[in-house]
Amino acid sequence: MPHAPDRLSPLHDRHVAAGAAFTDFAGWQMPVRYTSDLAEHAAVRTAAGLFDLSHMAEILVVGPQAAEALDYALAGKLSAITEGQAKYSLLLSPDGGILDDLVVYRTGADRYLVVANAANREVAAQELRERAAAFDCLVEDESDDIALIALQGPRSEEILRNVEGFDLPGLDDLKYYRAIPCDFRGHNVLVARTGYTGEDGFEFYLAPDAAPALWDAIAETGAGSGLVPAGLAARDTLRLEAGMPLYGHELSTETFPVQAGLGRVVALTTKPGDFVGRAAVEAGPAAGARVLVGLRSEGKRAGRAGYPVMHGDTVVGEVTSGALSPTLGYPIAMAYVDPEVAAPDAPDAAPALDIDVRGSRVAASIVPLPFYKKDSAHD
Repeated sequence: MPHAPDRLSPLHDRHVAAGAAFTDFAGWQMPVRYTSDLAEHAAVRTAAGLFDLSHMAEILVVGPQAAEALDYALAGKLSAITEGQAKYSLLLSPDGGILDDLVVYRTGADRYLVVANAANREVAAQELRERAAAFDCLVEDESDDIALIALQGPRSEEILRNVEGFDLPGLDDLKYYRAIPCDFRGHNVLVARTGYTGEDGFEFYLAPDAAPALWDAIAETGAGSGLVPAGLAARDTLRLEAGMPLYGHELSTETFPVQAGLGRVVALTTKPGDFVGRAAVEAGPAAGARVLVGLRSEGKRAGRAGYPVMHGDTVVGEVTSGALSPTLGYPIAMAYVDPEVAAPDAPDAAPALDIDVRGSRVAASIVPLPFYKKDSAHD
């Protein structure tokens, strides 16, 4: 069969005009960088960055039993969140593996917006349809009708407040993982205080034909505040510093939530009813299953996904994500390692592990996640 043409974001022309380099991501042509990864990363940590995330999947679940359907379909207790609240959750397979990690927004009394990873759009939509079939609700994949823009960084709120034509009722009280319906020049926008960078910031869900005007307005407003457009490369190093997992790296169908440090996301005690994957999660992974840890190294050589983690001459794990941290100045990585070597090293202890970086040993210490945490957060 001929290769399907790459999908283009509604903001593609803006990216081309800004000189973006593109990468294929889940069939989409998305900006990987505009100028330099380091500059874009630094802008988000010190001022603000503007991201196009229109490749993400948005699935609507609506109806009298939407809450019950999601409680059955997902690992979290979605019926417990209030209107305007968001919750991070997991879509599990019956055998306890992770099919996707999601953010769910309750946008009405019986209305939820489920945001899935681009590469898992079809899987997430199909699984939700099948799992909701016994409930009085409708599941609709609205990904093609929704664009997503993210404004992230410590100056995000200041910039947002000054965007001309943006009516933002309730912004003063908008806490982390909350969302409010707003109006931008006659267009409906869901404004959420969520993100994937470890910084304060906002995500904007709106119709694709309204996205270019909002992108332009935010970019113009933030031009004097250090705002820059930022690509997927910077987003990846930002989320790595913040210890946030990436599907296909830290999360997969072979991974149980507890292995990834996400046991708290599974509502085993607060949700008494059945849900897909419950029995398998209660049984737990196999004895000796590897667990996710953070690794810190010295020097400049970073471990990358797939690199072996060594204890002496024994392979005890594998790196899932790694980079030379732009903010911290030393190499960091997340890795799955055997549980007997997973305890954090004492601060003054010699590094207990090595990463095999293309045949050379690089000493690595186990450190708590996240690697980076901003000074203050919106609770």
